Amino acid sequence: MENRFQAFLIKYAEIGCKGKNRYIFEDALVKQIRHALKPVDGQFTVSKESGRIYVNCEGEYDYEETITALKRVFGIVGICPLVQIDDNGFEDLKEQVVAYMDRTYPDKNITFKVVARRARKNYPVDSMTMNALLGEAILQAFPEISVDVHEPDVFLNVEIRNRINIYSEIIPGPGGMPVGTAGKAMLLLSGGIDSPVAGYMVAKRGVKLDAVYFHAPPYTSERAKQKVVDLARRVARYSGPIQLHVINFTDIQLYIYEKCPHEELTIIMRRYMMRIAETIAKENECLGLITGESIGQVASQTMQSLAATNEVCTLPVFRPVIAFDKQDIVDISVKIDTYETSVLPYEDCCTIFVAKHPVTKPNVNVIRKNERKLEENIDELVKIALETDEKIWVEAD
Repeated sequence: MENRFQAFLIKYAEIGCKGKNRYIFEDALVKQIRHALKPVDGQFTVSKESGRIYVNCEGEYDYEETITALKRVFGIVGICPLVQIDDNGFEDLKEQVVAYMDRTYPDKNITFKVVARRARKNYPVDSMTMNALLGEAILQAFPEISVDVHEPDVFLNVEIRNRINIYSEIIPGPGGMPVGTAGKAMLLLSGGIDSPVAGYMVAKRGVKLDAVYFHAPPYTSERAKQKVVDLARRVARYSGPIQLHVINFTDIQLYIYEKCPHEELTIIMRRYMMRIAETIAKENECLGLITGESIGQVASQTMQSLAATNEVCTLPVFRPVIAFDKQDIVDISVKIDTYETSVLPYEDCCTIFVAKHPVTKPNVNVIRKNERKLEENIDELVKIALETDEKIWVEAD
């Protein structure tokens, strides 16, 4: 594709509502944009100017790849391919606007509306007059084009700033807040559909992610572990790099299986996962845990079961998909390109030791009593699991 645009105007939303600390969020967004564009072919500079963020492209670059990268940066609500010109007088501006419409819309059978704004109030033509005169110039140049001030095909934006911005397309961004502006949290990442979506949703609110995966060799294969690494890579496209902790959970699972009632296996295993995840989270300065649990989806996700797993945590547990139907979660997983990986047939450790009739309304006092049967060796097994934590630095693929 011919690179008609050598710059992009980046629009944000919530950041604009911030007060005196707004610059912190703007700077974080600039940093994330620079990081996202590193692997893209081309030379880019990212700058701030009076409530605007610009991406300038030097020389040749890959337009489609650039848009794809920007659409993964949380905090961006709009990406505007931009023509920037120097102020050489209003007659020159009219010529530039006509040329822009000619290049951008080869098919002239369209309706349009000019939306002019003056950030520089000393510009000699006011906004209303600009709307009329620029519209008139376009109509004279292209008789087949017509004006529609209510529902036009094209909104032609003309902004008078230090330079003059001309743009008519606003490509939607993901919204949210820039990653890193809201602390860090630990994602319990499995090979399923739900947890990558949960990580994506919390990252969208500006939270940086670490992740922990509970591996159970030989009951789960190396391919199952690789599947989780692949999912982390997909999430990292949006969240930035993720430190993935792989915990060998086999001995703990076998010991619980040996000592505890089988209908309580899932809940007790889940409680130990939460304990281990919280320990790693605190060591890595995380402020909360993230899970992909949804009320009633499986036996370990009833209200009673969730209360039983929460009881072992002191950090808050964030469950962004808690009230979602499965299809809601699947829809997001398709959008963020984790679904096809999630449904690959490699089991994670949660699905190996599943009771035929798991308890759906566990009594916490009974669970605690049965956990006391583990006291002889469980602390040592947890200690070994933590000491043999395999750390994998995962970057976007």
